[in-house]
Amino acid sequence: MQAEIDRFLRYLAVERGLSENYQISTARSLETFAEWFGRTKPGSTVSDVTPEDLTAFLGFRKHAGMASASIKLEAIALRIFFRFLAGRGAVAADPAIHLPIPRTGTHLPATLRPDQVARLMEAAASADQLGLRDRAMLELLYASGLRISELCGARLENYHPDEGFIRVVGKGNKTRLVPVGSQAREAIARYLATSRPALVSKRSGAEIFLSVRGKKLTPQRVWQLVKFYAAAAGLGPEVYPHLLRHSFATHLLAGGADLRIIQEMLGHADISTTQIYTHVDSSRLRAVHKKFHPRA
Repeated sequence: MQAEIDRFLRYLAVERGLSENYQISTARSLETFAEWFGRTKPGSTVSDVTPEDLTAFLGFRKHAGMASASIKLEAIALRIFFRFLAGRGAVAADPAIHLPIPRTGTHLPATLRPDQVARLMEAAASADQLGLRDRAMLELLYASGLRISELCGARLENYHPDEGFIRVVGKGNKTRLVPVGSQAREAIARYLATSRPALVSKRSGAEIFLSVRGKKLTPQRVWQLVKFYAAAAGLGPEVYPHLLRHSFATHLLAGGADLRIIQEMLGHADISTTQIYTHVDSSRLRAVHKKFHPRA
């Protein structure tokens, strides 16, 4: 089965152009199933997988304490994997064609208040090389609502400070233009003028944010840095990079931005993905109700 998984992952990368993070998540799901299947039915091949096996695997994952959202992702990975195999004749019939996708409840995204965002930024106030880099990184994450992978892949030639925007490559290799606020531009200018040149090495590429070794920052390192500065700001362990993206969208909506514009800036293919933020800003709903309802 591992050979078929590897072939499927190459298809996701080369033909579908899906993100590295998506490939890693899918690989983890499929390899977990392959390991379970090998223990359950020793000596069997991928052609021996039945619908009952897939259902039993998802049940096993549920009893192991896995969250419904994670089980849903594993079910989706299995469905697209076996659809791929059936389409190429690697299996006689698709055992996952009727595999149910678990329903998950709607969870409102957590956000930071504007004052908490300010505290996080001030925590990265050091004027040394890495402090300037980290402040610029945090400012850009919040100013433009970038995904962590988009931040790490952001390149110098795609950043246009005079025009006030950055071109990023998002999910599915889709490119979009995102505005960059004045405070983020100022932080990036300080970093590019003094800090980045000192970090450049022979191995450096054109990525905006470099590590101490001159290579582009990894998502894991950005995650660690956000956690570090959140702790320094007294914000607790629940702060993570994507929380700045949620805060970006929520604060724009609270300020009166159109949902379609927010969708474009976030790079959401479907407006329904963006609509989750309409449920977050309850203070705005209360204010509108108080202003316009005759018995408010």
